[in-house]
Amino acid sequence: MQGVPDQFTDETDSARFRHLAQVPGVELYHAHISRYAFEPHTHEAFGIGAIEMGAERFRYRGTQYVAPVNSVVTMNPDELHTGEAETAEGWRYRMVYLEPDLLEEVTGIRHWWFSDVMRMDPLRARQIGALIYGMWHTDDPLAQKGLLLDLVDTFRPFARHAPHAQESGHRFDRVRDYLHDNYMYTVTLDDLAQVVSLSPYHFQRQFKAHFHVTPHQMLMAIRLWRAKNFLTHGMPAAEVAAATGLVDQSHLTRAFTRRYGITPVRYQKQVARR
Repeated sequence: MQGVPDQFTDETDSARFRHLAQVPGVELYHAHISRYAFEPHTHEAFGIGAIEMGAERFRYRGTQYVAPVNSVVTMNPDELHTGEAETAEGWRYRMVYLEPDLLEEVTGIRHWWFSDVMRMDPLRARQIGALIYGMWHTDDPLAQKGLLLDLVDTFRPFARHAPHAQESGHRFDRVRDYLHDNYMYTVTLDDLAQVVSLSPYHFQRQFKAHFHVTPHQMLMAIRLWRAKNFLTHGMPAAEVAAATGLVDQSHLTRAFTRRYGITPVRYQKQVARR
């Protein structure tokens, strides 16, 4: 897929993030994208949002989807996905990313899971968009938490609560765990193949068939998600590059922007704890 440059050059393309200082575990996102395609990436959180204009094409769990205006998108944690415009005018959308522990704390329910990643529901799409907008535009923690509860109640009918453990247990999950534990180091195909006792190329074919991305794509997605966390907590970008196994700050900037639509320095300024 085509990546994006170090920063958007088309005035119609923008991506903005916000964290809520008094409500940890929430990341808000608002973007309008028309020219660029995002490489596989992850948010390691539940992603819930609404398409406000245009349409987005994205790949999720190996399947291509088109989310038109007034559709609701619901993504599970640790699921790599892409994103690109389906229409000439691009697509405008709002998302909220909720860490699993926060969602459990708000609802008292464990093992949230979305079976469907996209559905047409104009009423709930408008409600979700308005609630995310409201959370973004108030600094009152009490109001933010009230809006968060309303938001969860709005998308709750889309979720099921069967124990996720029943869906796990594939031997390649050990490889994903290995990547999470070793993202800061140089990782070879031989290293990964040894985790599941396969020959390297046989392993790579099976890995891609299972996760729908290559081992390198997953490693980079994990590194850039870790980079977001380091940037959120104020680590300088040059140090983030070294801490996540990237070559240098320039490499971090290119890789981060291709996955999140914004440079790491701009992201850090937007989400800096106040």
